[in-house]
Amino acid sequence: MVKRYLELRSLDEALTLLTTSFTTPRRTERVPLMQSVGRVVAEPVFAKYSVPEVNISAMDGIAVRSRDTIGAGDRVPVTLDHFARVNTGNIVPPEFDAVIMIEDTWEAGGKFQIRKAATTWQHVRPAGEDVKENKLVLPRRHIIRAFDIGALATYGIADIEVLAVRVGIIPTGSELVPLGIRPGPGQVVESNTIMAQVFLSQMGAHCTRLPIVQDDPDLIREALRLAVKENDLVIISAGSSAGTRDFTEGVIRSIGELIFHGVAVRPGKPVMLGKVEGTPVLGLPGYPLAAQTALREFAVPLLESWGFPPAPRFPVKVRLGQALVSDPGFDEFVPIFVGRIRSTLYGIPHGKGAGVQMAMVKANGYTHIPAPVEGYEAGTELEAFLTTDPGSIERTLIFTGSVDPALEELAGLAHDKGLYIHATNPGNAGGLLALRDNTCHAAPLSLPAQSLVSSYQPLIRNVPPGDVVFVHIATIEQGIASRDGMGPGDLTRVRFINTRKGSPARDILDALLAAEGIDPSQVNGYLQEVHGPPAVAFAIRNGFADAGMCTSSVARASGLRFVPVAHEDYELAIRREMLEDSRIRTLVSLIQSPGYCAVLAKTGGYDVSLTGTIRGLNGENTLTPCSPGSLPAGYF
Repeated sequence: MVKRYLELRSLDEALTLLTTSFTTPRRTERVPLMQSVGRVVAEPVFAKYSVPEVNISAMDGIAVRSRDTIGAGDRVPVTLDHFARVNTGNIVPPEFDAVIMIEDTWEAGGKFQIRKAATTWQHVRPAGEDVKENKLVLPRRHIIRAFDIGALATYGIADIEVLAVRVGIIPTGSELVPLGIRPGPGQVVESNTIMAQVFLSQMGAHCTRLPIVQDDPDLIREALRLAVKENDLVIISAGSSAGTRDFTEGVIRSIGELIFHGVAVRPGKPVMLGKVEGTPVLGLPGYPLAAQTALREFAVPLLESWGFPPAPRFPVKVRLGQALVSDPGFDEFVPIFVGRIRSTLYGIPHGKGAGVQMAMVKANGYTHIPAPVEGYEAGTELEAFLTTDPGSIERTLIFTGSVDPALEELAGLAHDKGLYIHATNPGNAGGLLALRDNTCHAAPLSLPAQSLVSSYQPLIRNVPPGDVVFVHIATIEQGIASRDGMGPGDLTRVRFINTRKGSPARDILDALLAAEGIDPSQVNGYLQEVHGPPAVAFAIRNGFADAGMCTSSVARASGLRFVPVAHEDYELAIRREMLEDSRIRTLVSLIQSPGYCAVLAKTGGYDVSLTGTIRGLNGENTLTPCSPGSLPAGYF
């Protein structure tokens, strides 16, 4: 029977229940100074002794009694016969109260002559100038920084009492296998609790992961009883979705109190909160993005309410590069990628599927759509939260269009130069629209040359033709991939797997079917769409389909046979003015480099004879490509 959420809490209501239903743990621990960075001071820290403990010289010179220098001047120099030679950091003998820099003295016959009187404590660091013994150094709840460590060491503090919390993490699911074991059909590597342990450890939590527990209520109950006795917070991963093997809710009810199950957030709706023997028990959904959202939006606020430091995030204002749609009544958290185009920060949303972990790997931030909002139009300015170093945004390039493995190779080379390429794959039309709207740095396109002017010119009608240039990456073969070498004549009798409308492979397929006189309805699977050539190859290799359109490089990499149908130019469309951007200049130089040509040539399926050529919309060349003859020896 399918589980229904009879009481779906709002996010605000759930957070209030979360932070008010439990007493704050009083656990602390003493840690060595070198291990204290990022931890929260539990008790005030006081200096062990004064620094400096005695008067010391702040200059190289002579220590003197200031009263002996009274009256010294250019016309009436004073000769001193009572002094002590000191260097910076030396103790100033008790009988002296000033230091005169050596360059302000004239030595003669073992005595020093001066021409300016010294003031009391001149160039002397008095005892306790930095800190006095037993003076407060760090208050309670201070988050220790790396630059605090030097001062703490100077003041004699070798270890510090910091806040501590124990978190027990229970992975549940009969389909799970441990890290390091390749999953079989129907199995998956248990990763949510690994992520939870690393994530919460950054906040100073001591996390203990229990072994994987099978989908058995008695086993889950036993693991939960053990975990609440030894920890201040228990997290149960999976088992909290509304499915046929949902045992966590019943287990919590049987030995404690269920506070809520189901919150109006996406992803993460199945999150639950219980209390067992006074200990909070947080149930994470099994889908990765949902689990990440639950950790960030529930586990982190609970630890913060207990005095622990917030997880790193950096708020910025971004302009949406694409529209965002949301269901009213749900707080939605959407992964985005942020980059600067000219003087504006743009946020490009990722897919919102709860199971797509790569969305968070590729994203460098996220945004929050509040429950009352139905979404945002493209161009809307809103707040986003970076999950990476804000400085990396200035080294980020946003590409929108048709993504090919050749672009991934380029991204790897760019990363070595300190650049980060983020590419979304809405196809040629989506790329040209983004180029027109200035929401990308470049649009990777895979098109027959004549199509660029005829079919796609309307999409960039607001961009004067002279303002767009095309950097040639490679000429690519498109064709039919299969396990058995199928050709156009086989399309009506096999299981076909298609790509999305507007993608290069789909355009070529439609043209091929028209040329062969085949109605699309005759192709079994014409309406079965996947996201790009790699997904086509995966479906064929794993027996979900017999044939599909993809590039020759993708087919060969997947061990499939390939029948070529058409050749396309794979190019980066860039506004001409962007060629002055230092990041784009670096990127173009990488494309034109012999090393990049060599990588593509070695991969196979790419014609690199024009790689690096820059041309205008009408085909005129402005730069010559790299020469195959200039490829480094040993690449073939």
